Amino acid sequence: MPWWLVAVVVTVLVLVTGALPADDARDLAERTLPVLVFVAALTVVAEMCAGAGLFDAAAGLASRVAGGRRWALWGLIVVLATVSTAVLSLDTTAVLLTPVVIALARHTRTPPLPFALAVLALANTASLVLPVSNLTNLLADHLLRADGVGYLGLMWAPALAAILVTVAVLAVRDRRSLGGSYDPGPPHPVRDRTLLVVSAVAVGVLAVAFVVGAPTAPTAIVVAVVLLAVTLARHQKLPVPARDLVPWRTLLVVLGLFVVVATAHAQGLGTLLAQAAGTGNGPGALLQVAATGALASNAMNNLPAYLALEPAAGTDPLRLAALLIGTGVGPLITPWGSLATVLWWQRCRTVMLNVPAGTIVRQGLLLAPLTVVAATLALVATS
Repeated sequence: MPWWLVAVVVTVLVLVTGALPADDARDLAERTLPVLVFVAALTVVAEMCAGAGLFDAAAGLASRVAGGRRWALWGLIVVLATVSTAVLSLDTTAVLLTPVVIALARHTRTPPLPFALAVLALANTASLVLPVSNLTNLLADHLLRADGVGYLGLMWAPALAAILVTVAVLAVRDRRSLGGSYDPGPPHPVRDRTLLVVSAVAVGVLAVAFVVGAPTAPTAIVVAVVLLAVTLARHQKLPVPARDLVPWRTLLVVLGLFVVVATAHAQGLGTLLAQAAGTGNGPGALLQVAATGALASNAMNNLPAYLALEPAAGTDPLRLAALLIGTGVGPLITPWGSLATVLWWQRCRTVMLNVPAGTIVRQGLLLAPLTVVAATLALVATS
């Protein structure tokens, strides 16, 4: 049975049986449905940008700018993965950037695994930059706004710390694979330059809009409609079948996870998790919240882990921020820790790059403790 169908069946069962009270279900719908609408719209934006060749063009530009130096090319790929994650979300980076980066590595006769693993790492550790970078950020941003706290003012230091630690660790680990030079070769032809320019401008507009705090879902919907209209007006084919532009199967699975966690809380799960997360907002308490979020994310998945622990974090902005660090940066160890990791692994197999689960686990064990601690300490230092 496909996972989306399992999610639908479980959702119907808990609602019909009353395991999830009607008031709790209504509150959950009011909070999560706008977020899922935003995810759907942003996915359309990302798919249209990929169809216009924006990711290919960016990778090709990086190859030429690097001047045939592998270490410079790796650094530009790091920048590209960070920007993609920050503006278009970690799942977009995992799905759309991964095959482009692997193809670029093969084209330049560079081992593709270090490039692919850098994308995987930054799809997670760069996901603290903006509210739109991670679904958990969007869920927390709603609570932060209610308390009059700006997301960027709270999270800029942890986000920067997580990215810098990730880049430093990977640069040291992969230094031998990134030596030498390559022949950039001629640039790939652009199918429709007008559409490519419109896509690039659209991403730039999105980035500015999200930074200044524009409404996320309406902004993404408008940009998605514009890109879709321009693509059709230019008589270009859609990058995927129309029925797959919106990832409705994934959205149903995510909704099912939300319902399961809400039901578990209604049945008393919150008390147990509150004990694990502790209390207070001192350095030790914040590290405890972040560590609990990271462990829970690697055990099940970061989305249900965040929702399950959110009540334990309470309305304290620092505790919410620490939880975001644990559930955003922490799920690097298990292949199912975040949806982005699952999608990244699938894309690697699609382009014939075999990545054993042990490789993911080893990188996660190396990065997760360092990035979670560094980001939490940065939060403490700037609070």
